[in-house]
Amino acid sequence: MKAFISGGCKNGKSYLAARLVSALDGPHYYIATMIPSDDEDDERIIRHRREREGLGFVTVELPRDIDRLPANCDPDGSFLLDSATALLANEMFSGGGYDADARVKVCRDVLALIGKVRNIVVVSDNIYSDAFIYDEMTENYRRSLGCVDRAAAGACDAVIEATFGGVMIHRDTGGFAGIYEKII
Repeated sequence: MKAFISGGCKNGKSYLAARLVSALDGPHYYIATMIPSDDEDDERIIRHRREREGLGFVTVELPRDIDRLPANCDPDGSFLLDSATALLANEMFSGGGYDADARVKVCRDVLALIGKVRNIVVVSDNIYSDAFIYDEMTENYRRSLGCVDRAAAGACDAVIEATFGGVMIHRDTGGFAGIYEKII
């Protein structure tokens, strides 16, 4: 099973993804991409760790170069990549610089990872709903995340949207609905 989950901030994406991955076969790996920059990030990391307690996850911190999965990870296991949003930010804004074309590398790396493993859930944030006009760098980040999201969603069996604690299944060719019924 390969699934892509998107939705707004704090809408239960990571919680749903952790439950889904824990219901799949093999060892369970949580690929953490966030590089915390403030207290809110620290609190989010603590909350996500609590949500995964007792689910048997091994945490793999991989904030960049996501295609270089550590050798000690079993590709026949089940992976949770949380999140494409942070991964793109890490690649685009690393070292105080700005890489306007980071989406190319992130798309390539995410697709390589999806192709390497048996089961994966990729989490991303829906940041496209507002009507604000941002500066060029922010707009490029938003467009770039859209590219990454489309690539990941296209490579997955299931495309799911987490909305206000609910779930909308946009595509399911891999049996997500049956697993979802068991985990809710």
